Amino acid sequence: MNEVIVKIEKQEEFSRFLTLHGFQVEELDNQVYQVTRDGELPVFVKISETSIYFEVDLGNLNAFGSSDLHFKLLDLNTEILPVSFGINNTNPEDPRLVLVESRETGSLNDHEILSVFDALELATDRAEVLLTQHIA
Repeated sequence: MNEVIVKIEKQEEFSRFLTLHGFQVEELDNQVYQVTRDGELPVFVKISETSIYFEVDLGNLNAFGSSDLHFKLLDLNTEILPVSFGINNTNPEDPRLVLVESRETGSLNDHEILSVFDALELATDRAEVLLTQHIA
């Protein structure tokens, strides 16, 4: 007998969906959530009407000050797609090295959301290896 695959489509509220998949979700303010899983670095999620922005804070950029390291981080961007390294300069006195990704909210599906968190986790691991080599 041939295998029959049945596709099931269901809608779920964002934070409830994440909770059902083993994430801890804390609503901060202004549609910003802190999402954690299994002791990994928190992912900050900002939800707007048309998009979702994901960010992982890796630390103060000044702590990673060498141009050689900055080149390696930018070079690593091609290997960690769909996420990428960036600088959060919201506080110019404390610029932060971050991993970022965004998605349109129009037709999000469960696999797409979970794959963003998986990609951020893998990229964080790659960043940790690189940053440890330059800080130690």
